[in-house]
Amino acid sequence: MFWQSLDAFLTRIRPRREALSLVLDGLMIFLAWQATYLFRLGFERWISARPDYDAWVIAGLVALYLLSLWLFKVPKGMWRFSGFGEVQRVTLACAAAGVVGAVVVLMAQLQAVPRSVLALHPVFSIIGLAMMRLGYRMLYEHLRARINGSATEAHRALVLGAGQAGRLLVAGIQHQGWTVVGWLDDDSAKQDSRVAGIPVLGPLSEVERFADLHGITHIIVAMPSADLSKRRQLLELAGKTGLPVLTVPSSAELRAGSKVDQLRDIQPEDLLGREPVQLDEAGISECLNDKVVLITGAGGSIGSELCRQVARYGPSKIVLYEMSEFALYTIEQELSEKFPRIPLVRLVGDVKDLEHLRYTFGKYKPQIVFHAAAYKHVPLMEVDNAWACLRNNTLGTFHACTAAAEHGVERFVLISTDKAVNPTNVMGATKRAAELVISHMAGQGHATKFMAVRFGNVLGSSGSVIPKFKEQIAKGGPVTVTHPDITRYFMTIPEAARLVVQAAVIGESGQVLILDMGEPVKILDLARDMIRLAGRESANIRIEFSGLRPGEKLFEELLADSDNTIPTGISRLRIACLAQQNAEIERLLDLLEHAKQSMAPLTDHLHDELARVGLGYLRVAGSA
Repeated sequence: MFWQSLDAFLTRIRPRREALSLVLDGLMIFLAWQATYLFRLGFERWISARPDYDAWVIAGLVALYLLSLWLFKVPKGMWRFSGFGEVQRVTLACAAAGVVGAVVVLMAQLQAVPRSVLALHPVFSIIGLAMMRLGYRMLYEHLRARINGSATEAHRALVLGAGQAGRLLVAGIQHQGWTVVGWLDDDSAKQDSRVAGIPVLGPLSEVERFADLHGITHIIVAMPSADLSKRRQLLELAGKTGLPVLTVPSSAELRAGSKVDQLRDIQPEDLLGREPVQLDEAGISECLNDKVVLITGAGGSIGSELCRQVARYGPSKIVLYEMSEFALYTIEQELSEKFPRIPLVRLVGDVKDLEHLRYTFGKYKPQIVFHAAAYKHVPLMEVDNAWACLRNNTLGTFHACTAAAEHGVERFVLISTDKAVNPTNVMGATKRAAELVISHMAGQGHATKFMAVRFGNVLGSSGSVIPKFKEQIAKGGPVTVTHPDITRYFMTIPEAARLVVQAAVIGESGQVLILDMGEPVKILDLARDMIRLAGRESANIRIEFSGLRPGEKLFEELLADSDNTIPTGISRLRIACLAQQNAEIERLLDLLEHAKQSMAPLTDHLHDELARVGLGYLRVAGSA
């Protein structure tokens, strides 16, 4: 109990650390002057031999030494971490003060002050100040050993939020090598009190001051129920400390089964996320429950999350259609574990293979189809892979639509992208053409409802900028950004998948659903935030500008000039109605089918058809 009380006392006085340091240092300098007289003159004369003005001399010397210590920033040092660096600063400060003090005394012709005392006083002061600091460190390490069983503190944490989640967190981590120094909370009723035996030090806005004051190593944000704007504000405050920032799972993650003491690093979605769109859960359940659902590209970033979202609504069967064997195995294993009662059909298939698609649709008779299979890496698809991208993204979409129409699928949903709007790269152009395929199929009078969903960059998806930044930061940099002014829209993978599922419910044939993405994010700011929240210094991790890649825009758009939008019953979801280009897209598809049979490269005739649907610049991108 004594050691806990001592620890609490030291924590309480720590806000006045610098003032206390100066007071104790002044006292030690005064005692060093007495010790110097005692050492030089002995017990018999160390009092009687002093001049009448000795009190003024020592007062001046104490003030001079304290000024020197302050100039060398000695009071800012943390005594519990004292080492060679701290002793070095004390030595320099005392040596400088001793020299100046001796010169002043000699110039003032204060002959009664012994010269040997002036010479030895800095030495005694250095010894006294160093011993005081090292003694405190020994006491502190002994205190920590009595409380934690170890003299070392691997993690000294400051917790933002003294609510229920914070209390549960502290109860879970205190025996895992963590020392929680204090809480910060804006609730005035909690100020100057103790929560779970830990002091509430002050408001959230003072996180920088208290982090520096208490030698904090980690900041923990423990407010899972705060809205996204509040969480972003907290993360920005914590990031300013330059320390690693951790957080408890969000309220959505807690509902999904995460435990509150499962600390995790800050993810970009914590900074870039938005308030979730409220979906028509009843309508989605009615649409998907007891239905056969087929998902192409089922092992990809969006496809796999679609599988998870669809499985929540109790389909009678999910057909996983995926070209990558490993990706198919991975999502199949996960779904089998989480949703053991839902039958799964696992098919290795390629959307460019129309006959296999027809066989699959005929055998399993899907009622809802989500088409997520696509090549999406923008630079990789330029020039050398343009033909492969056109076949997969555009012709593959046409094949999937054809099989769906022939076998009476109820709803077909294409996953599109903001890069399809006024495209300047092959990937975006092929997705724009895929949207035109949807529009074309919708005008053919099929019973199937064909629709598309368009959104921005998906956080954490394969090939996205976020995993690349994480890897570069972990290696110590540099972090590469293509251009200082480049911006992008972002959304999370679950948010994108929920939007797609909602589109299947409310979309009508020929429509493209678009999410209001909010404000675009500057990629340079994102890189700086990720470096800061990783506890790294921007000065230590360089940011390099590599230049825009072929086909890359400075900014993305969600609507083309010719697109008109109308609102939906879902807040922040709108519908874009595509302009009809049936004749042009039919000729393009015929040419793609012909070229597929002969495996021919892009011809001038094909370029002309691409130009008619607004994709004529592929003459350059695809002709290499």
